[in-house]
Amino acid sequence: MELRVLKYFLAVARERNISKAAKSLHLSQPTLSKQLKELEKELGVTLFERGNREIRLTEEGLFLLSRGNEILALVEKTTINLRKDEVVAGEIYVGGAETRAMSLIAKVTKRMMDDYPEIKIYLYSGNADDVMEKLDNGLLDFGIVVNPTNKQKYKSIRLPQTDKWGLLVRSNHFLAEKEAITPEDLRGVPLLISQQRLVSDQISEWVGNNLDQLHIVGSYNLLYNASLMVEEGVGCALCIDGIINTANTSLIFVPLKPELDASLSLIWKKNQTMSIAATKFLDKLKAD
Repeated sequence: MELRVLKYFLAVARERNISKAAKSLHLSQPTLSKQLKELEKELGVTLFERGNREIRLTEEGLFLLSRGNEILALVEKTTINLRKDEVVAGEIYVGGAETRAMSLIAKVTKRMMDDYPEIKIYLYSGNADDVMEKLDNGLLDFGIVVNPTNKQKYKSIRLPQTDKWGLLVRSNHFLAEKEAITPEDLRGVPLLISQQRLVSDQISEWVGNNLDQLHIVGSYNLLYNASLMVEEGVGCALCIDGIINTANTSLIFVPLKPELDASLSLIWKKNQTMSIAATKFLDKLKAD
């Protein structure tokens, strides 16, 4: 499958109309239709359900759409980082969940841009599973994850910051008056928890390896969205401190007891050749 034809497919998937896609690609409609049919023949699947006004993606088409965007992003990232100029340039991709450790990444980023203004840094927010998948697919250079890390697949640097867990509640909630939250305090309380698998394991261990005793009503990927649910009284959110600024709001963060802290590491794939930009970034992080 040629990249050129993949771009044709993505254009049609975006426009949902061959005529519009052909116009955006500066191709004739018959030429584009022929290329798509040849692509389907090459792959041995049907990518589109063709209607009178609009075409729809089949299940196989949706899969190719997802992977196709990742493939083109990886090609673009590789091309940019392979360009050799007199100055250090390129792109660095860092992924991670919401964490206070991002403050260290921000400091290193500032020093990088001061020293190498041609470098650009892109941040991706997602849970550990998302981050590791993108690392494995070459779409991220680095990821920030909760320890322990998979030492067979990744190299890592332990970060100095730790995340402290607690409960985000409304100020008029009965638990808002407590100095700390115990596992017993959470019985019967509607809870929102993080989607991260390792986090769920930590919470499970904290409550005695029995998540079933908690009344979990939902999960979240980004804490800001979960905080809106807390404000509306949907439930209380088990989360880390410092992500949501509760000053002058109706929300209060109450720490857990016994304390639950999460240590963090910066990880990257083993046996991969880093770009010059990524190498410089790692050097500055190690020197911090």
